[in-house]
Amino acid sequence: MSTDQRSFEPLISLGKTDLLVSPLGLGTWQWGDRMLWGYGQTHTDNDIRATFDVSLSAGINFFDSAEVYGNGRSERFLGDFIRGVESPLVIATKYMPFPWRFWKGSLQTALHHSLGRLDRKQVDLYQIHWPFPPRSVETWANALADAVGAGLTRYVGVSNYSAAQMLRTHSALLERGLPLASNQVEYHLLNRKAERNGLLKLCQELGVKLISYSPLAKGLLTGKYTPASPPAGIRGRTISRGRLKEIQPLLQRMREIGQAHAGKTPAQVALNWLICKGTIPIPGAKNAKQAQENAGALGWRLTADEVATLDETSNDIS
Repeated sequence: MSTDQRSFEPLISLGKTDLLVSPLGLGTWQWGDRMLWGYGQTHTDNDIRATFDVSLSAGINFFDSAEVYGNGRSERFLGDFIRGVESPLVIATKYMPFPWRFWKGSLQTALHHSLGRLDRKQVDLYQIHWPFPPRSVETWANALADAVGAGLTRYVGVSNYSAAQMLRTHSALLERGLPLASNQVEYHLLNRKAERNGLLKLCQELGVKLISYSPLAKGLLTGKYTPASPPAGIRGRTISRGRLKEIQPLLQRMREIGQAHAGKTPAQVALNWLICKGTIPIPGAKNAKQAQENAGALGWRLTADEVATLDETSNDIS
């Protein structure tokens, strides 16, 4: 299906901010990453450019990167691509609080480097990538607030924070008069911890938007892989054949549900399920074909009964 056949959806607010984003974003972890994603072997610079162009033409305006993706290559790609784009885009990136980054001022230093790679004076959303020790989450919350005050980012978020860590960060930012826009965590049909540990509920109560990364479980929810045909490379070595066998009934149910929606694929069903849960999924894509498939999750919705069926089917394996 070509992107011009898809329906653009209304933009939604990112938490309690005035940032308006598409219900589906694009993650850029694959852009420049050689070790896990095979950049230079499975996809080229031209493929990455096509990924951006197809996503943009499908109405996607939210792009998420990080300083560590491809050792900065992801941000450079994104900076090149957004140059000259006239439509409003929401650009997010992340700070990795390595243990040796002891001083909170290192956040602004890193942000300046990210802005240089992105060729921007300001990002829309700057996030703490992981809640690493030894510094407290309050230290980094105040460093984020300082970055807003310096005009380097419009809003701030976190990633991989537990409910308790998020609540502490939310409180620290509130003291500075700022909202916590988002918490980006792994969440999908094969990993529903965010539902079970109270994180998703707390996000809803606080008005913090949950951004779902790895929404296709690194490809497992696309239906491409079986026990006889596992993923290649590092991903294939970390996934057991037993796990691939275990998820086949869920994939079959996803195919059946997709057929009831004009032949949607398992990947599109998986992404739509996350949208129905009130989150913003940010799937990655290596090429135009994958970007087109991601965009096919927009313009329609699973029914409440279908969401419940997927919940029930995935209960024992998520």
